[in-house]
Amino acid sequence: MRDQERAGAPEPRRLTTRETAERLGVKPETVYAYVSRGQLTSRRGPGRRGSTFDAAEVDALAGRNRRESAPSSGLAELSVRTRLTLIEEDRYFFRGVDATQLAAAHSFEEVAEWLWTGALRPGARFTAPKDALTAARRAAGALPEHAGTVDRLRVAAVASASADPLRYDLSEPSVLGAARALIPTLAATLPLRSATYTDGPPIAQRLWGRLSHQHPDEASLRVLDQALALLVDHDLAASTLAVRVAASARAHAYAAVSAGLGVLEGPLHGAASGLAHRFLLEVLDRGNAGPAVADELRAGRRIPGLGHRHYKGEDPRAQALFTALEGLPGAGPALAAAHDVVATTARHTDLHANVDLALAVLTTSYGMPEEAGETIFAVARTAGWIAHALEEYDERPLRMRPTGHYIGARPPQPLPAPPGARPGSAGA
Repeated sequence: MRDQERAGAPEPRRLTTRETAERLGVKPETVYAYVSRGQLTSRRGPGRRGSTFDAAEVDALAGRNRRESAPSSGLAELSVRTRLTLIEEDRYFFRGVDATQLAAAHSFEEVAEWLWTGALRPGARFTAPKDALTAARRAAGALPEHAGTVDRLRVAAVASASADPLRYDLSEPSVLGAARALIPTLAATLPLRSATYTDGPPIAQRLWGRLSHQHPDEASLRVLDQALALLVDHDLAASTLAVRVAASARAHAYAAVSAGLGVLEGPLHGAASGLAHRFLLEVLDRGNAGPAVADELRAGRRIPGLGHRHYKGEDPRAQALFTALEGLPGAGPALAAAHDVVATTARHTDLHANVDLALAVLTTSYGMPEEAGETIFAVARTAGWIAHALEEYDERPLRMRPTGHYIGARPPQPLPAPPGARPGSAGA
């Protein structure tokens, strides 16, 4: 630079904020985030209204970002940087704060706001817009009577998107506005199980009447609210990864949530709570865990509600829910049955209770249907999916595009022949 000045050479043209964002593959707001972190240097040139950036510095940052996001080999496991959830030493944390303590002290809505923004909003409440709710209920009402809960939630998400003309705005305020509208819309789209039940603004109260015929007291509502808060996020579960892939392609928030709901329905993910519900009912019916456990093992199946790949001991979400359920008299029999399951299997395995078994205690204690745990899971995790979508919108677009490892027949291969045609015949 000094040599150029001595020689009288003009300074290289600097990049505008928009040009810098395009080179980095990020939004303009993210450029200023890089500046605040000290990763880029900006300055205002004479006669310019906006900030300008050195092209060489921008290109160097783009190269570092590509190296950090690229796997070490084509077969390496995908690693995604996130500031949301840490799972460590049989505990999990939301933005560095113990998640079970957050769920015990704050409502589901407040925990969701913390995960989204890193700030608490005491007394936060989410409201379903009339247009979105009408569209969602009309669309879900057209489904066959036997349609499942997740079917209704997926349809509700798509219908809600059609009612939001700002859905393609991926800025944080717009996405958060969509989230605060979508979550109560999903809950309110499900059919009421009690004609005398009155909706309330908290998500837990709105959801209860769609899960149980029993009218809740304050303590049971609090346990449901705590379950929602505990399930808000859990690092990169399969459904969350699907959401981040959709967000990487710049799908809007409703579409990203739809991707998560599609994966959630698998029996190894959200539907696992239904298996635990059914198993716990069998234990309650037999009065003893032994015969039910024996039947599962004889059939070559794992015992539902036990074990989690991230925890050597008991799932901290299960611990928190079991503790909360101990204060509910109606949960006593199911809670005893769950402890019987753990004690019976402990003689032969070191697997511990996971959150699916704790959810089964809640759902069986209050006459909820088999899919109730999956419903609670889906509504709660929608908040986490939104948080991950927001993170992904700040990353380079389409970065989650792995290269396939082709193992098929090597080309060139002959054109396939129509069925019944003789080899080598004309037109083959």
